[in-house]
Amino acid sequence: MQTTLTIDLIASDPTIRNGRPCIAGTGLRVTDLVAAHLFHQRTPDEIAANYELSLAQVYAALAYYYEHKLELDRDIRSQIDKARSLKEQALGRSPALLS
Repeated sequence: MQTTLTIDLIASDPTIRNGRPCIAGTGLRVTDLVAAHLFHQRTPDEIAANYELSLAQVYAALAYYYEHKLELDRDIRSQIDKARSLKEQALGRSPALLS
């Protein structure tokens, strides 16, 4: 009989990061690591060193991303859109732009 084993390195808690998947025991979102890997082209070794994580945690986050890619890509797009909107609002209120 086959037993499916899991790796408990990714967690979701509604009180941490609005329930977004994080590295268990941290507030570090899976999407933070994905962005470092895909957009900033950091290797898993670099991510582990930069965020003081184990390679297992980094690979678990990447595996979780690829297992839930559509959902997490929507979340990443939403984060980018929100950051862009906040930046535009901040620039619109900049004293240098008002003169």
